[in-house]
Amino acid sequence: MQTKLVLAGLISLMFFGSCETDHLLDMSGNLVPKTVDEDPDLPSALVNGVQLHAEAYGPEDGTLLICLHGGPGADYRYLLNCKELADEGYRVVFFDQRGTGLSQRLPEEAYGDDVFEAMQLFYDDILGIIAHFRTSPEQKVYILGHSWGGMLGTAFTAHYPDLVEGLVVCEPGGLVWEDIVTYITNSRAFSMWEELMNDATYMDQFLVAEPDDHIMLDYKFGILGANNEITGEDSGLPEGFWRSGAIANKVAFELADVGKPDLSEGIENFHIPVLFIYSEFNEAYPDDWAQKISSPFNEVELFKVPGVGHDMLTKQAGWLIAKPKIIEYLNGL
Repeated sequence: MQTKLVLAGLISLMFFGSCETDHLLDMSGNLVPKTVDEDPDLPSALVNGVQLHAEAYGPEDGTLLICLHGGPGADYRYLLNCKELADEGYRVVFFDQRGTGLSQRLPEEAYGDDVFEAMQLFYDDILGIIAHFRTSPEQKVYILGHSWGGMLGTAFTAHYPDLVEGLVVCEPGGLVWEDIVTYITNSRAFSMWEELMNDATYMDQFLVAEPDDHIMLDYKFGILGANNEITGEDSGLPEGFWRSGAIANKVAFELADVGKPDLSEGIENFHIPVLFIYSEFNEAYPDDWAQKISSPFNEVELFKVPGVGHDMLTKQAGWLIAKPKIIEYLNGL
């Protein structure tokens, strides 16, 4: 009850504490950060007709390492430890996927009519990012994906096995729809009466969002990001992310629930060894689950990061262990 009263008080102050227009909740930059189409100072790339928040580190002619963040609906901020791989000579590329992070917001119809059309749009965005940062056709392309990014990276590699020459997959929930549902159930099982859900529901009385109100929807979706004892995470959205993509998340799951995709389809045509990383403290990711999810790859090395959970690449303790293994893999290709 005390938490709810504090939230109500803060919200009341935001609504009634000032009559100045620059303090309105629904103005860009107040509840959530501005996107690249609202802030020209943010690094961006116009890709596939969408303005994406994007940047790269390292020598321009170095092997491209495309980093794919999780979600769907998160952003690349939590993966920025990976920019240290630029010191190894790699051109480390980050971008917020369409409708997520600080990238341009889009209506639901901009994701396609079914999951297969939506996935192709994600693939085309990756292809566009590669074309944007690639300086020559001979420049190699590696993929590093975490969580949903690992799922997307696997599916992209399965569709373009001759383009990708290295793949690091970090704790993807699943690759076939049945496994994805199982992982979500095992990792996000919570009671509707837990304090977090109570607080989020209570706030609906004050924060009402229309279907196209990306600012309010993103803000409310971000509130639901919190500690997760099951997956061993304790960073929370506010510290590890810029801005959530509520519509991107909603559409992705709705389309997938209908189409039930197999994101590993075609990966048998990829014959380069894969590095598959998972964590010790994610209770929804025991050894047998890692073995099951990694089984579609022709040749795969499993590596467990001790002492951390699903946010293993964010935490310095996890990154210091994962980084040498990733470098060993990449340099061995």
